Amino acid sequence: MTPRPSEDKPDFPWWLVAIIAFTAFFVYQAIGNPIYEQVAGKLIKGVKITIFVTLVGFLLASVFGLLLAVASLSKHQILRQISRFYVEVVRGLPILVILLYVSFVVAPGIVQGWNFIAESIGLDPIRTRDFTFLWRAIIALTIGYSAFISEVFRAGILSVEEGQIEAAEALGLNAWQRFRHITFPQAIRTIMPPLGNDFIAMIKDSSLVSVLGVLDITQLGKVTAAGNFRYFETYNVVAMLYLTLTVTLSLLLRKLEEKMRGKYP
Repeated sequence: MTPRPSEDKPDFPWWLVAIIAFTAFFVYQAIGNPIYEQVAGKLIKGVKITIFVTLVGFLLASVFGLLLAVASLSKHQILRQISRFYVEVVRGLPILVILLYVSFVVAPGIVQGWNFIAESIGLDPIRTRDFTFLWRAIIALTIGYSAFISEVFRAGILSVEEGQIEAAEALGLNAWQRFRHITFPQAIRTIMPPLGNDFIAMIKDSSLVSVLGVLDITQLGKVTAAGNFRYFETYNVVAMLYLTLTVTLSLLLRKLEEKMRGKYP
C-alpha cells in the first residue's frame, strides 16, 4: 500500500521552493535587460484587465451558479429540469465557443431587443459597438463557469446530512435560517477547494478574451511580440505574470481553507 502523507506533519513545500528559485532566477536575468524592462512595462497594464475580468466574472458566475444549484434541488420539477438543461448544455461547450457566440450572436441580439423596447417608449437606441467586448467577455465567462460552479454548490449542499436539516425544520427554522445556520457552515468545507480551483482556472481562461482584442496580458503580449519580434522574452514575461497570479492565489486560498476548517471543524 502506498503511504499517504500525514495531516499532522505535511510534506515540506519543495515545489514552492523550486518555483521561488525559478522566479528569482528569471528576475535576476531580467533586471538590467532593456528588452525585458520594455516588455514588462507594456504587459503590466494588462494585469489590471485580467484581474478585473476574473473577479467580476467569477463573482457573477458564483451568484448565478448558486441560484442554479438551489433550482436543481428545488421541489418543483420545472426548476430542476431548467437548471439541468442549462448545466448540461453549457458544460458541453468549450469556453472559447461560448465567448465567440456571446460576442457575435448574443450581444447583437441584446442590442436589437433593447432598441426595439427603447423605440416603443421613446428612448434613444444604442449601437452594437456600444456593447464593449470587455463586458461581452465577462458575460461569456459568467455563463461558462456558472454551470461548473453550480455543480460545486450542489455537491456541497448535498453533503450535509438530511437529518440535521430535518431537525432544524422541526425547531421552526425557516428555509433561509436553515441554509444560513445549518447547511452553509457545513457545506462550505466541501465547496471551498473546488471553488478555489475554478477561480484559478478562470484566471487562465481569461486569456481567451484576447481573441476579441481585449487588452489583457495575453493580448498585450501578442501585440508586443508582433512589434519587437522578441517572442522569447515577451512570452517569458507573459508566462511569469500568469504564474505569479495563479501561485499567489493558490497559496492564499490554501490558507483560507485552513482557516475555514478551523472555524467550521
